Amino acid sequence: MFTDRLTLRAWVLMLPLLVVMLAVIGWPLADTVRLSFTDARLVGTGGAFVGVENYTGMLGSRNFRKALAATLTFSVWSVAAELCLGVLVGLLLNQRFCGRALLRALMILPWALPTVVNATLWRLIYNPEYGALNAALTQLGLADSYQSWLGQPGTAMGALIVADVWKNFPLVALIALAALQAVPRDIQAAATSDGANAWQRFRHVTLPYLVGPLMVALVLRTIEAFKVFDLIWIMTRGGPANSTRSLSLLVYQEAFAFQRAGSGASLALVITLIITVLAGAYLALMRRAAGQGG
Repeated sequence: MFTDRLTLRAWVLMLPLLVVMLAVIGWPLADTVRLSFTDARLVGTGGAFVGVENYTGMLGSRNFRKALAATLTFSVWSVAAELCLGVLVGLLLNQRFCGRALLRALMILPWALPTVVNATLWRLIYNPEYGALNAALTQLGLADSYQSWLGQPGTAMGALIVADVWKNFPLVALIALAALQAVPRDIQAAATSDGANAWQRFRHVTLPYLVGPLMVALVLRTIEAFKVFDLIWIMTRGGPANSTRSLSLLVYQEAFAFQRAGSGASLALVITLIITVLAGAYLALMRRAAGQGG
């Protein structure tokens, strides 16, 4: 009886939050689902019911397949690089050396920058006429002439990935550093006295403490990378030749540039479904890793 009263009180206290979430999230989501089954325009009529025509037309289009490939390429490479670099930097900052506190503070700066500022900064660095990257490469003798890094399909995606990694690897590094602080010193000392080398200590002592936090970082960064918009919009607008156009940019073009609200809504829901599936898979892996650790 006492437990039931506590449960009822908890639901009553959560009721205002649930109402706000329903109004802010539930209603727009329901309206987006409705729009996805119509041929509604952004400006004009409400649109007629067309069934799954928007979904079939979009999933079978070359633009969708190309945007999906670009999004997957960006997400996989950027998240993988951020995880690797973040762990290495976290291991470095976990060591004792002079200036460690200053370096930890400086490392936060790229992550603290707004994405718009970060994208503008890297766009200036990649500028084909006066960019710092071209100047450095030519002065070091590594390049004969200035290159248009964002104007060539072969280099534009790599340039975007570098910009994203530079901004977001500090988040992974901070998460890894926090996890490394929890590794018992006596276990590491015991492994060292038993003759374990640096790789063996990392593999069998340190890594088990990093798996859970890194899975959280993996979920967060994958979701953010998969729905990237502002970085690509500012640096390349999805070009050249749509080689860097992500799914989020395709949604923007469909819904706002071409004013096809129904098609844009269906594409937005597909992206939401993909992200939900990825997040669910990651959470399942986290539970599995936690179960094995227990």
